[in-house]
Amino acid sequence: MSHTLQQSTLENGRQFDAIAMEVFSNRMLSITENMAIHMMRSSFSTQIKERRDFSVGIFDARGKLLAQGTHIPIHLGSLLGAMEALLERYESGDMLEGDAFICNDPYLAGGTHLPDISIVSPIFIDGKVVAFAANIGHHSDVGGSAAGSVSPDSRSIFEEGLRIPIIRIARGGVIDEDLLNLISSNSRLPEERRLDLKVQIAVNIRGGDETRALFLRMGVDRAKATIDDVFSYTAQRLRRRIADLPAGKHSFKTWLDDDGTGGAPVPIVATVTLGGDGLHIDFEGTGPQAKGAFNVPASALRATVYYCVKALLDPDLMPNSGMFTAVTISAPQGSIANPNYPAACGVRSNTCQKIAGAVFGAFREVLPVERQIASSCDLLPSFLFSGTRLDTGRFYVCPETIGGGSGARYDSDGMDATHVHVTNSLNLPAETMENEFPLLCEEYSLAIDSGGAGRRRGGLGIVRQVRALEDDTGFSARSDTYIHGAEGIAGGLTGGLTSLIRNPGREDEEALPSKIARLVLKAGDSVRIETPGGGGFGLCDDRPIELIARDLRDGTVSRSAAERDYGADRVNSALKIAGRHHGARR
Repeated sequence: MSHTLQQSTLENGRQFDAIAMEVFSNRMLSITENMAIHMMRSSFSTQIKERRDFSVGIFDARGKLLAQGTHIPIHLGSLLGAMEALLERYESGDMLEGDAFICNDPYLAGGTHLPDISIVSPIFIDGKVVAFAANIGHHSDVGGSAAGSVSPDSRSIFEEGLRIPIIRIARGGVIDEDLLNLISSNSRLPEERRLDLKVQIAVNIRGGDETRALFLRMGVDRAKATIDDVFSYTAQRLRRRIADLPAGKHSFKTWLDDDGTGGAPVPIVATVTLGGDGLHIDFEGTGPQAKGAFNVPASALRATVYYCVKALLDPDLMPNSGMFTAVTISAPQGSIANPNYPAACGVRSNTCQKIAGAVFGAFREVLPVERQIASSCDLLPSFLFSGTRLDTGRFYVCPETIGGGSGARYDSDGMDATHVHVTNSLNLPAETMENEFPLLCEEYSLAIDSGGAGRRRGGLGIVRQVRALEDDTGFSARSDTYIHGAEGIAGGLTGGLTSLIRNPGREDEEALPSKIARLVLKAGDSVRIETPGGGGFGLCDDRPIELIARDLRDGTVSRSAAERDYGADRVNSALKIAGRHHGARR
């Protein structure tokens, strides 16, 4: 089969075949998706097989990103950092076919936090490295002071678990069992660590085989030329999107409630400077380095900014190294967005969510109204249960991250119960939780009234209540947004706040802080978390009666909240509409 050559011209004047380049880009993406399927189906931990807290990618021989699987945006930072650390430490001539390299450390190897372990494997053709396959998985425990290796009050990275610099874990196809034993023995779940790491190594072999086959079918020289075309095209396309925006400087401030150890709220400030075909994002004014584990290492900051630029300016742009050339980033040394070693980084995702919200906010003044979005929950609320099972005597760790509400848009309500920005993992199904751990999911529902009201309503957060079935069950939580909710746009109201309650509805009910490191539960104790909603868009008086009626009929907004925000007369009219629709359905 052949096609007519579709010639296009890059800024450097070189002609390329646009159809061939598009086919190549999508073929690379399909390889990463195939890697992801095998990683999900073959892994042993619930983090990877159920919640899909992992990512995969293919890099060229220079360490430039060719394709990343459509999974966790923040993992882009760790994969890029791992590649940079690998090429800085090892020459390609020192690598063998069948080698695999491992790392996780934010300061030694470009990681973002210790539970995320990267594996990078060179791909050879005729004895030369032509590309790299890489993947990253969030491991349930890598040691440290707290089960799960993420504690909001950690004061340094040495409290957070095993630090792994870039090091060879397989040589010529043979896994270094001594190193594997060292790593797995530093986890509270050694067998799970050992098995999942072997899966990660095998996944790269699969991706390497498919990449090699593609390069051989195309011819190595043609493949390399096409790679350069892809990078050039991506850079040129993004620069044109940037050049279409008006020049200027725009800032936005959002907040963390505290830095993980209590204290005053921490400002997160993003300033976007536009002019010509490039943009600069600066975080001057952002709060100081956190005493707790909310610090954002360089790789996580980069990944967050790249996600924002892609999402706001060109969502269909292929994620590859070409899009990095038009964007520069700066953050004050010693700030929470650029911490000094050995600052703890375990809860970096919550700060990254706030950073993404600040960047989105800064772009509001330059994007057309139909592309603006109110602030989302900008958070990754999470909890973790741990303990020793009475029936097996084996230690367990059950981690979960929970979605919230996204911000309303000009023409649509925000999404309910979804992950936003740089996280994209799935929920842990209640059936899996109850089957694998001594826990009972008592409630899993939408957080009614949590979306900010407006012409368009913010998305709703989530309620999840879990009961411990055994004594001495450890519990920790990492959340925020107790003080500052998601900001609305153009008169839209603020989204709801987080709440965390122990034993709700009982005499011993207790409101808990948003950040808990080591709480011990008795059998029968429950913990209920309610996550924040998104901000509203536009004035409440402009919300169509039909949409108010839908919210009341669906139970996503209570009558009392609707009367408070939209007025009793409009609610009465909406109830009449809702009643007619209800009668028609019956």
